[in-house]
Amino acid sequence: MQTDEQATLNDLYNLILNPATRDWERTQLLTMKNAVTQGVPYQQACDQLELALRPLAWRENLTPDVADFYAKITHNEASIPRFDITKHQNLTDPHYERAIFAGGCFWCMVEPFETRPGIISVLSGYTGGHTEHPTYDAVASQQTGHVEAVEIIFDTRAITYADLVDLYWQITDPTDNLGQINDRGNEYRPIIFVQNAHQRQIAETSKHKLAVSGKYKRPIVTEILPATTFWPAENYHQEFYKKHPVRYKRMAHARQQYLALQHLHGKLRVWLKKLGKQK
Repeated sequence: MQTDEQATLNDLYNLILNPATRDWERTQLLTMKNAVTQGVPYQQACDQLELALRPLAWRENLTPDVADFYAKITHNEASIPRFDITKHQNLTDPHYERAIFAGGCFWCMVEPFETRPGIISVLSGYTGGHTEHPTYDAVASQQTGHVEAVEIIFDTRAITYADLVDLYWQITDPTDNLGQINDRGNEYRPIIFVQNAHQRQIAETSKHKLAVSGKYKRPIVTEILPATTFWPAENYHQEFYKKHPVRYKRMAHARQQYLALQHLHGKLRVWLKKLGKQK
């Protein structure tokens, strides 16, 4: 058997054992495994699996790891580069710090931070919950208590934690604790997870400044909580804006339009307030 075929079968076996794989997906994977074991040619069995997975793949409704596997067997691996987590784990430099923000779907939270100078790495994941090793489906079920979030490694010589908090307010709606814009559900709540007392002071001060600014008609409800274990999301979700630019741009555009209108209303509200005081 060719090396690439054996590698694919190894991935298939791992997916069968993966607890995140849905029962229906596992059934299709087992069908291919059994077919190859019984002597069906590899490519024929692979084509049958692709055909079975295709409807959900086209609707982007496969679980993340199975979606990556589907891209592999359809020779679209360019769309699923592996996220280099080593640079994210490298905190040996004393000038590197960690920050965690939740603000809706993590697909839209990576690019605004990652493209700023001083950002070393941005990792999508789940945090704030009460179970270990959560999966995307488990978090989406709202049974684990986790929220989708991004963990950021940044160089304090180039960008400060206060800068990150200021950017966070610009890309989220701090008045919505039921989700964010088109993302509804507890897993999309806006939360700043602080690493220490220094980060808490900066976040609390910034939140108070925003609350008294008059920019928002409704109260600021973004929570500030102690950081807990951050569980990396599946590879499919990492740097989504790079792997699926068309879909990302469509989502980001809708989000940006909503926030731009909200910010415009905020500026008008502050201006009218100042105008009233001058009379």
